[in-house]
Amino acid sequence: MRSKGLIGKKVGMTAVFTPDGRHIPVTVIQAGPCVITQIKTAEKDGYNALQIGFGQKKDTKTNKPLKGHFLKSGDKCYGTLKEIGVDDPGEYSLGQILGPDLFQVGERVNVIGTTKGRGFAGVMKRHGFGGMRATHGVKGHRVPGSIGCSAWPSKVIKGKKLPGHYGTAQKTIKNLEIIDIRPDENLILLKGPIPGHQDGIVILNKLNLAPKI
Repeated sequence: MRSKGLIGKKVGMTAVFTPDGRHIPVTVIQAGPCVITQIKTAEKDGYNALQIGFGQKKDTKTNKPLKGHFLKSGDKCYGTLKEIGVDDPGEYSLGQILGPDLFQVGERVNVIGTTKGRGFAGVMKRHGFGGMRATHGVKGHRVPGSIGCSAWPSKVIKGKKLPGHYGTAQKTIKNLEIIDIRPDENLILLKGPIPGHQDGIVILNKLNLAPKI
């Protein structure tokens, strides 16, 4: 099967105790409810996928083309739309609600999130440079140092690690274990941290592991 997934929101981090007394740090994800807003098929669109919506949005903040699109699946508008690949789109219907019941405790998932934005950062924060020595009259402790070449090629090589914009990059954390699922609250507890700030949007994808022979 191809991957199945959900759109979620990072609620925050906490910790839980297992029945055998282990202390496990977890990230709490509000996974859904997601509504199927469009079904794409290989015959019509060239591939099989579901477009799902998450996070209700006010009608007054939704343009007319999107309103008409959302009317096909219900009377609500959504702030986030994503596509999730499926094998057989015929198993689903417009307006169908997807929730944490797609997953099971102990299952492993990949989580896609956007890292926290840190603005314009120097090389020590952005790339982990060690900085210059603090003795013998050195004053540029946090500067990158010499970056140019000699007579040839007489320029700065592309890709050099320099100060610049840091953060707000898409990152995928793989193989995270589901510690607990609370379907009444649409919550999934994942072991360990995931990228992004509180209330950040994340994507949970099922892992399709080949069976052991």
